[in-house]
Amino acid sequence: MNKTHVPRALTIAGSDSGGGAGIQADLKTFQELGAYGMSAITAITVQNTLGVHGVYPLPSEAAAEQIQAVGSDLGVDALKTGMLFNAEIIRLVADQIRAFGWEKVVVDPVMIAKGGAALLRNEAVQALIEDLLPLALIITPNIPEAEVLAGMRIRTMEDRKDAARRIHNLGPRIVVVKGGHDDGLATGSPSVIDLIYDGTTFTEIRGTRIHTVHTHGTGCTFSAAITAGLAKGLDAMQAIRTGRSFIQAAIEDGLNLGQGHGPTNHWAYRCRQEVRL
Repeated sequence: MNKTHVPRALTIAGSDSGGGAGIQADLKTFQELGAYGMSAITAITVQNTLGVHGVYPLPSEAAAEQIQAVGSDLGVDALKTGMLFNAEIIRLVADQIRAFGWEKVVVDPVMIAKGGAALLRNEAVQALIEDLLPLALIITPNIPEAEVLAGMRIRTMEDRKDAARRIHNLGPRIVVVKGGHDDGLATGSPSVIDLIYDGTTFTEIRGTRIHTVHTHGTGCTFSAAITAGLAKGLDAMQAIRTGRSFIQAAIEDGLNLGQGHGPTNHWAYRCRQEVRL
């Protein structure tokens, strides 16, 4: 009897006790988009909507062993990385990706939490650049992360394009510089503009800017949605566009939970699809 192939998506990231970001957000997103979700946890964070109150990294070998266990048995169609915390974890994760020969790799270069807490040690940035970026199919930095990776300030859309070129030269095949941190003054647009660069062509995806504080985990959710799309066989641009629609719905149909930066609504996209049917 032929078995229907089940899309398999792996997240390598930290745990968020508040459920809005990290592996919790990733697994919710995978499920909502029809991919079987698996995880390799790199650190336990103590979080709620008011901020990060503690970070407890796991031994670096723990991440590598989780990846090896999943890859050798269940298999992986696409994966994403989130919070990797330190250089040793990054190098061991990269070793596992190379060992399995995985190509559908989405890197969300998580560096700073919404409340300002550092989620990537300074010495780990170089390891991220040297070991992980060359393995990435897609990288999804926000503007502050793109500034760090590109080594430049970003104020205008031309700056963003220059940064995308620089980051592309570090190895990723596709760079998505997200526009959520742009207040619109630099671009002259009230929309959120995500800039995509594939080494040849720039593409802009525009979305309506929603003025809300409930945006915790947007980067995790967006990159997870892209990963789910890749696992299901979408090409990179289709997966990015699906991810953009998913996070737009998640922000627009907010849950209004917590006293600070609340989580997005991970079931909003599915509910909209069901209404259309």
